[in-house]
Amino acid sequence: MKLKDFAREIGLSPTTVSRALSGYPEVSASTRVRVMEEAARLGYRPNINAVRLATGRAGAIGVVMTKAGDYQFSEFISGMADRLSSEDTDILITPMIGHDPGDELQLYRRLAESRRVDAVVIHSPLPNDPRIALLDRLKLPFIVHGRSVTDVPHAWLDIDNEGAIRQSTEHLLDLGHKHIALLNGREGLTFTLDRLKGYRQALTDRGIPFDPKLVSHGDFTDEIGFRFARSALKQRPQPTAFVAGSMMTALGIYRAARSMNLVIGRDVSVVAHDDVFPYLTAENMVPPLSTTRSSIRAAGKRIADLLLQILAGQQASDIQELWPVELILRETSRPAPEEASV
Repeated sequence: MKLKDFAREIGLSPTTVSRALSGYPEVSASTRVRVMEEAARLGYRPNINAVRLATGRAGAIGVVMTKAGDYQFSEFISGMADRLSSEDTDILITPMIGHDPGDELQLYRRLAESRRVDAVVIHSPLPNDPRIALLDRLKLPFIVHGRSVTDVPHAWLDIDNEGAIRQSTEHLLDLGHKHIALLNGREGLTFTLDRLKGYRQALTDRGIPFDPKLVSHGDFTDEIGFRFARSALKQRPQPTAFVAGSMMTALGIYRAARSMNLVIGRDVSVVAHDDVFPYLTAENMVPPLSTTRSSIRAAGKRIADLLLQILAGQQASDIQELWPVELILRETSRPAPEEASV
């Protein structure tokens, strides 16, 4: 069925139908809903190339992949795909080779100049992030997964990282732990600074001095978790609890404790942040892991939806979402050993 035939069938002009299907803001919500419902009923699907030619849109969202094999990235992209699959919108993933920030800026310039994408997602923002200022100058719509204090109005979605780690640390302090180690993400990123702030605030509120030897920064991997936990457990006084930035680093803590004949939940307590991965569930770990919880797949789905709203005319600076994080207690956060809590 051609556009003219479909428009005649539902009693609207081809222009109105085309604009409704493309999400133009000047078409009323009721008309858009009507057109979408009639399209589904009659089995009408617009010619994508024709729509892109008429609207000047590429029909794609761009994402720069800065690290291959990132399990969090793949889950986030799956969430985006869940939302965009019904919108005839593709995801263009551009891999970045190397770690030079200038190379990433050049990738964004290339995406903007090529007009291969309608908008992009920024991951792992810095407090003052040059990518935000660049995309604003390039007039390429974007949203930040995380937060930044960059002096450019922009859309963002983040979880309460400070609150998540503060809750976890306070819970362990309530159980009598005084030597609590933190496995944080890479230094300098906004979310790791927020998490460190939450950790330090919880200690300060209880009058416990901050010990930098109990804090580690790095990628969220099993191996990094293992190495830091094993090193920390050799310190004196020995930490009796860990706050892990991810499920993967928690796996490393489990492995380190076993290698030193320590029992998780008896000798060492652990609370981790859970991004909700289908292949690694906190309740199925042995023992079941206490966690703060927020789905990164749900974040990907919501960010895709917010980008569609921006492309439909929503003011980007009006889109700022901070998601609360839930603390779920299981069997790995127990009272501190008596000799340690004295």
